[in-house]
Amino acid sequence: MYLAILLLLMLLLPVISIIAEAAVANADLVFLIGKWFVFWAVGLRLLLAGVRQVTKPSFTAETIFGVSDTKAFPLVQEVGFGNLSIGLLAMASILVREWITPAALVGCLFFGLAGVKHLLNPERSRTESIPMISDLWIAAVLAVYLIATAAGFQGPVT
Repeated sequence: MYLAILLLLMLLLPVISIIAEAAVANADLVFLIGKWFVFWAVGLRLLLAGVRQVTKPSFTAETIFGVSDTKAFPLVQEVGFGNLSIGLLAMASILVREWITPAALVGCLFFGLAGVKHLLNPERSRTESIPMISDLWIAAVLAVYLIATAAGFQGPVT
């Protein structure tokens, strides 16, 4: 189930949204990539992760990091507050276009750093490999968007 949700949020829903909007609007592809990957992969993914970490910290602590000590749960909840905050910013960017690039930058840094942290763990489990791959994937997509936007490739938006 976790893998299916990641595939939906990190690939399928953004691509479907990009194709759907491109079919009906005259919007630049770079803009659409930023808009929809920020909304789904950063926004909804981190919002859902944050809710889960705040309400059920044992899942993240035990399943991803292999820590069963309940003393770690408040730390996981605080990470959840950060995920909620980033997720809400990214989701709100659907309403305020100017927030897409800042949300993409924050998301790129967050996922990139988290992905590298997972990558450098020599005792990484299969369960930890799944978020590592998805973190590095979305960091790469967002980095391409940010570089293209900084280089001026973003065109007219409808």
